[in-house]
Amino acid sequence: MLLGIMADSHDNLFKIEEAVNFFNQERVDLVLHAGDFIAPFVVRKFKMLRCPLIGVFGNNDGEKKGLKDKILSIGGEIYNPPYSFIKNGKRILLLHDPEKLKKIDLNPFDLIIYGHTHQSEIKRKEGKVFINPGECGGWLTGKSTIALLNLDTLQVIIKSLE
Repeated sequence: MLLGIMADSHDNLFKIEEAVNFFNQERVDLVLHAGDFIAPFVVRKFKMLRCPLIGVFGNNDGEKKGLKDKILSIGGEIYNPPYSFIKNGKRILLLHDPEKLKKIDLNPFDLIIYGHTHQSEIKRKEGKVFINPGECGGWLTGKSTIALLNLDTLQVIIKSLE
């Protein structure tokens, strides 16, 4: 199973469209968004995804009801972080702010996905994989990145949208 991972898209319609096109080209089975979509109008770009979308709210997602309604209207899901679920036997934790990890028992999880720092990062620690795909929007760092994860092998790549 192939997962597309993104975060911090921050209303950048062009970069969201690029990410969606890449995920469709790679035939991902599921896209995870680790927060900071920002406004409901961006959801129209996610409508082009050929797979389900699961996201969590970030600290800059102010219009939560509008975002939730729009995401639900395209068949996606969005939750208050942290959100945990199981996919292909892997226990996944999805949240926005990695500082919140200090207050969470990580023992049950195989995969921890977060955003917020706008810096891409892949860490392996105590049998767990930690992934920050970096910022899709590219506003803060000037780098627009997303991630691709093979859920069966836990192999991850960071993809630049530049």
